[in-house]
Amino acid sequence: MTEFIRKRAANAKNDILSGFTVALALVPEAVAFAFVAGVDPLVGLYAAFMIGLITAVFGGRPGMISGATGALAVVMVALVAKGNAMGAEGESLGLYYLFATVILMGFIQMLAGVFKLGKFVRLIPHPVMMGFVNGLAIVIFISQLGMFRDAKGAWFNGSQLLIMLGLVGLTMGIMFGLPKLTKKLPEALIAILVVSAIVIFGNLDVATVGSFIKDGGGEGLKGGLPEFQFAIFNKIPFNMETLVFIGPYAIILAAIGLIESLMTLNLIDELTETRGNSNRECLAQGGANIVTGLFGGMGGCAMIGQSIINIKGGGRGRLSGIVAALALLGFILFASGLIERVPIAALVGVMFMVVIGTFAWSSFRIMNKIPLTDLFVLILVSTLTVFFDLAVAVIAGVIVSALVFSWENAKRIRARKRMREDGTKVYEIWGPLFFGSITAFNEKFDVKNDPDKVEIDFVESRISDHSALEAIFNLVEKYEAVGKSIKLKHLSEDCKVLLYKASPKFREVIEEDIDDPRYHLAANPEKFTKPLSEYTLEK
Repeated sequence: MTEFIRKRAANAKNDILSGFTVALALVPEAVAFAFVAGVDPLVGLYAAFMIGLITAVFGGRPGMISGATGALAVVMVALVAKGNAMGAEGESLGLYYLFATVILMGFIQMLAGVFKLGKFVRLIPHPVMMGFVNGLAIVIFISQLGMFRDAKGAWFNGSQLLIMLGLVGLTMGIMFGLPKLTKKLPEALIAILVVSAIVIFGNLDVATVGSFIKDGGGEGLKGGLPEFQFAIFNKIPFNMETLVFIGPYAIILAAIGLIESLMTLNLIDELTETRGNSNRECLAQGGANIVTGLFGGMGGCAMIGQSIINIKGGGRGRLSGIVAALALLGFILFASGLIERVPIAALVGVMFMVVIGTFAWSSFRIMNKIPLTDLFVLILVSTLTVFFDLAVAVIAGVIVSALVFSWENAKRIRARKRMREDGTKVYEIWGPLFFGSITAFNEKFDVKNDPDKVEIDFVESRISDHSALEAIFNLVEKYEAVGKSIKLKHLSEDCKVLLYKASPKFREVIEEDIDDPRYHLAANPEKFTKPLSEYTLEK
């Protein structure tokens, strides 16, 4: 028991300090995404607290931070607007439709975990992963540029712009230089504290967290504990019409949330050289969204920016996420006045360093070293992530990669032809036989001019799908239609099962009692009595 506690307490200091840093970075992000979705800032903050706490305790990736995200907020805009239009003016019915959608989204995500669909994230190719992080880094960078505008939307200029740039640069400089002096201090937290002290004691007129909230229409950061939303059940009719309205949004939000969470999980796995549990993360994300929907949160998923801040700050365990969530709640309940005085410039500087750490700069170095198709996928995913959303980008990248893979494998089908002394023509097939290679496979055979006896040897080929089954069946039919004998040899056991299941005819043409040359040496060692050097390889 002592050893168990000691191992988990070894990184406690780093987890706690990193958790506080993440909590500070969560505040403007959660508020900003709430404004994007068209809801009150507290709805975003409550989501960041509840989702962050639940996933930190029950999630499949210790050290990963979850909360309200922009990828989900942009989808929620239309949902909230349409929901408001369905009710009376000032009723804010869209907010309650949002809560109901988030609850349904959570159930969908939990089903993904129950059916162990999280494992399919391993099908995402590396170029898609690189495109994802590059696109997300660009999105984070662009989102921070909005902080260089005033309440009326005008860009900063003159001394206001210079002060903002100076504070951002100072934050980045501290975060860059401090680790070179000592790694015992969390550079992001120290940078935020130093820049905040300069602004407060220097009485500088700059944008702060408090002014940011008020400029967006909020009343401040102060709030109470999340409350159960009984109004969801009173204001929204639970019927088929409601399900048809919120269902598509719930599916899209669930897909985006899971894709972003699982890809962030993979990224953190690479950074920490450990492995998370994707199915457990699906369950935790789903459960967290159900709870946050019931208690007035806007829903969310893993946050790559805050997760990297946590990892870079030394946060590795569940404690870091728990501290971040509880600290965020503490800010809302007790320290709203202090947090509202933190300059936006300090948080922008932290996020800019996250952008630098997130972007896969190696993608420039390998551009001329990887296949053009992989480069195309990388750029495609990055572009779609910026202009559309993560789900569209990743799905498009996976589809393009799959099509390229299928095309490349379709070109690898080969057939070597030879004649035996008894006049039998043998086709030796190499390469996978599937829907993409069927045309090339059929072109190898000359039914009209072939002799009366034909053998097809599948020793270096595999039958992969229904298209392959149909191609072989049709080929057998063609040979038999002209009165010629055809035999299939050296099929693997699983291929035989497929063929026998497809048609009884294959039992007449498949040769069962035949040695498999792949195992001939191992199965019959007594046949080889001479030293290996005395044998010659026949061409």
